[in-house]
Amino acid sequence: MSNNPFGFGLPEEPEDGESGEKKGGGGPGPADNPLAAMFGFGGGGPGGMNPQDLGAAFQQLGQMLSYEGGPVNWELARSMARQSVAQGAPDGSRDASVGERDRAQVEEAVRLADLWLDGVTSLPSGSGSAVAWSRAEWVEATLPVWRELVDPVAERVGAAMGNVLPQEMQAMAGPLLGMMRSMGGAMFGTQIGQAVGVLAGEVVGSTDVGLPLGPAGKAALLPQNVTAFGEGLGVPQEEVRLYLALREAAHQRLFAHVPWLRSHLFGAVDGYARGIQVDTAKLEDMVGQLDPTRPEELQEKLQQGLFQPEDTPQQKAALARLETALALVEGWVDAVVHAAAQPHLPSAGALRETLRRRRASGGPAEQTFATLIGLELRPRRLRDAARLWASLTDARGAQARDALWSHPDMLPTAEDLDDPDGFVHRDQPDFSELDRMLGDAAGGSDAPGAGGSGPRLDKDGPRGQDDGPGGDEAAGGPDEKGEGDR
Repeated sequence: MSNNPFGFGLPEEPEDGESGEKKGGGGPGPADNPLAAMFGFGGGGPGGMNPQDLGAAFQQLGQMLSYEGGPVNWELARSMARQSVAQGAPDGSRDASVGERDRAQVEEAVRLADLWLDGVTSLPSGSGSAVAWSRAEWVEATLPVWRELVDPVAERVGAAMGNVLPQEMQAMAGPLLGMMRSMGGAMFGTQIGQAVGVLAGEVVGSTDVGLPLGPAGKAALLPQNVTAFGEGLGVPQEEVRLYLALREAAHQRLFAHVPWLRSHLFGAVDGYARGIQVDTAKLEDMVGQLDPTRPEELQEKLQQGLFQPEDTPQQKAALARLETALALVEGWVDAVVHAAAQPHLPSAGALRETLRRRRASGGPAEQTFATLIGLELRPRRLRDAARLWASLTDARGAQARDALWSHPDMLPTAEDLDDPDGFVHRDQPDFSELDRMLGDAAGGSDAPGAGGSGPRLDKDGPRGQDDGPGGDEAAGGPDEKGEGDR
């Protein structure tokens, strides 16, 4: 769980290692002015805000307080993300538009990656097109998916906020509750926008968190960030681009041709949200102490952990399902990409290890998501899963390995990652007859999923894994260091 669950809390400015003073000049800045921090206005006037910005700040404040939408103010989130991108990445680089040369290089890299992948997996290409995005374009393309992921958790927290007061008091406190909901949606939107904007300066494609953040069928790379990723590795940029294109194209194949996988992963996030329980006694006590004449007090309470959730068995089970599924996805991608890259790229091994460590140590994508909703998207057992998929390839071949994605109950479980050899040599169930019967029941033998081979069942989630692996993995599976050093 994140130390700042649900993304509440103002971002901190970096400090100078020797003096402890904040970088960026001696004048007051956003951190010294709560209003400036919220709306991103920097120093310039004696109060830390340019006078000409003051009117815009109060106009935005009015829009924030009048917001009556869902649990997150997504218009504010978009605005903050675009503003963060415009200000530049942590390394100081500014967003750059994508030129024709960049587009051509990405298209060629994805085309070649798909050609190489054809020889190591039975899943056909899932990339209908290859696109090169700027950071701002990445923000616009991925915000709808961030909304789908974050809204369930924010909705759960918002419901707890609205149910604190007794029914007879809610009518009397209507204006206050409305203000609290608006402020909560604004705080979510502000933090999500800031985090997504920072993340846009670091991601290299649309699948960095192991989830399909972009539109279906679009393999995307960010040329500017791909270049930054390769700096200091001692690897030719063309090899870096090709390796990252292989990973993007492999993810696209899996999500395009395993129809139940996306809903299974997103369903685990939703299950985590449904398991959230807020300490209502603490919440009631804090809300009762709020001063309606001091709106900034709500922000202070949010930063102090007003909505600190409690771990529940349901959350642990959902987290265990998600971690296992992410490990299987990332392990499969790792195995097939290595098989495709090794004959062609001299630096394939070094790039593989770099990506493994980035994922295992909780890279920027995982840390950002943990900040947003208190949930880490980290495949802690990536190496175990990659080893299992590689062993399956050696023992049965790529087609038999990929056939396991045809039904969720055929996939390895957390226990199978503990004993990969036992899973590899175990007889697997044949779901072809069940698949045919389900297809017939849905409308005849010509219905989708009837007959044929490969992934067919469009199910929302596995039956056999809905209870998830035991709570041990969720509560304290292989530690971060151990996984990273395997």
